[in-house]
Amino acid sequence: MGTWAVDAFGNDDAADWAYGLENVRDLSLVVAALDKAIAGAGEYLEAPDATEALAAIEVIARLQGNWGERSPYSESADLWVEANRLVPAGDVVGKAHRVLDLILGEHSELNELWQESDEHTDWVASVMELKSRVHA
Repeated sequence: MGTWAVDAFGNDDAADWAYGLENVRDLSLVVAALDKAIAGAGEYLEAPDATEALAAIEVIARLQGNWGERSPYSESADLWVEANRLVPAGDVVGKAHRVLDLILGEHSELNELWQESDEHTDWVASVMELKSRVHA
């Protein structure tokens, strides 16, 4: 995984996932990313699934009007959110919170990878800040 920042869009997997949004006009890609993370967390949540889920959760927060930092890396998602004024259902928001807990858990490869870096504390703070922007 190529990573350059602690935020949800600061890696190759999230950027690639966000580009896929241009092919949909509903939350199917967002829900699929959440479901994949939940399914994968049965034993061990792989890093690519977690990074895609974080990007999906960032889309949910933006759709709720709780924008995070905008950057060239979030641009695909930002433009999609502006063009598709959708309201995430309560069950989708609930899944988002469950996935955030899984990502921060002990069976998360992404959490393990960040623990091996000097930026783990900053990454956890970024995930918690995202969690605070996703409301039921």
